[in-house]
Amino acid sequence: MILIDGKKAAAELRNELKKEVAELKKIHNKVPGLTVILIGELAPSKIYVKNKEKSAVEVGLKSDVIRYPETVEEKTILEKIDELNKDESVSGILVQLPLPKHIDKQKVIEAISPGKDVDGFHPMNVGNLSSGYESSVPCTPLGCYLLIKKIEPNLSGKKAVVVGRSNLNGKPMTQLLLKENCTVTITHSKTADLKGECLKGDIVVAAVGIPELVKGDWVKKDAVVIDVGINKTEKGIVGDVAFEEVSKVAKALTPVPGGVGPMTIACLLKNTIECFKRSQKK
Repeated sequence: MILIDGKKAAAELRNELKKEVAELKKIHNKVPGLTVILIGELAPSKIYVKNKEKSAVEVGLKSDVIRYPETVEEKTILEKIDELNKDESVSGILVQLPLPKHIDKQKVIEAISPGKDVDGFHPMNVGNLSSGYESSVPCTPLGCYLLIKKIEPNLSGKKAVVVGRSNLNGKPMTQLLLKENCTVTITHSKTADLKGECLKGDIVVAAVGIPELVKGDWVKKDAVVIDVGINKTEKGIVGDVAFEEVSKVAKALTPVPGGVGPMTIACLLKNTIECFKRSQKK
C-alpha cells in the first residue's frame, strides 16, 4: 500500500509556488498579499493562522494578520473587509472560522469580493465551480484532489464515492471529481447501505466527521482512500477511516494527521497566487 504523504506533497507544492512568486515579482514588480482576519482566542484557530502566516512568508507572499477580540462588532468586521476589498496590495482575504455567535458567518463570507475569496466559500465561486467556470476552490477539497492525482493521474471513468455532503468538503469535492470525468456518488450519514455504496468506489473520500466510520470491509481492493476527518478521541487524533483495517486493502491511503491537513494550507497559498494572477489580467 502507498502511504500518501501530505507533508511531502505540500512541501513540493510550496517549492513550486515559491518559484512562481519569484517570477511574478519579476514581471509585476510586486507579490501577492494574503490578509487573514482572526477573531477571538480559540487555540486551534490561533495555531492554524500562525501556520498560514509562516507558510505564506516561506513562499514569498506578503502576509498580514488582523486580530480582533471576541467582542468585536459585526459592523467593524464588515467595514474592514470592505477596506481590504479596495486595497490593491491585498490579493486574498480569509476570515478564520468559526466566528463568535453574534457574527453572521454568511454575511461575512458574502462581504468578501469573489476575486479575493481564497477560501472559495463565496456563493459566486461556489456557482462557478459547479458550472465548470474559473473559480477559487475550497482549500481542503483542492488538496485532496491534488493528492488523488498524484496516485491516479487519469481519473476518467473511475467511480468515486464521497462520504459527507458539507459545503466545505463534500460538495466541492464532488464538483472537482466530476470535472475529471469520474462517476460520483455523494453519500452521507443518512444514506441507506453506506457500506455497499463505499464498496463501489475506485476512489473514496471520507469527510463526515465520524471517527473510524469507514472500515476495512467497506473498501474494495486497490481503492484510493482519502481521509479528511480529524476527530479527537481517547486514542488520540483519528480520521474518519479505520486506518489499520483499510491499509490492508487500499492501494493508497492518507494518514491522519499528516495527510490532507498540510495540503490545505499549501492550497490556500496557491489560491492567493491564482487570485493575484486573475487581478493582474484585469
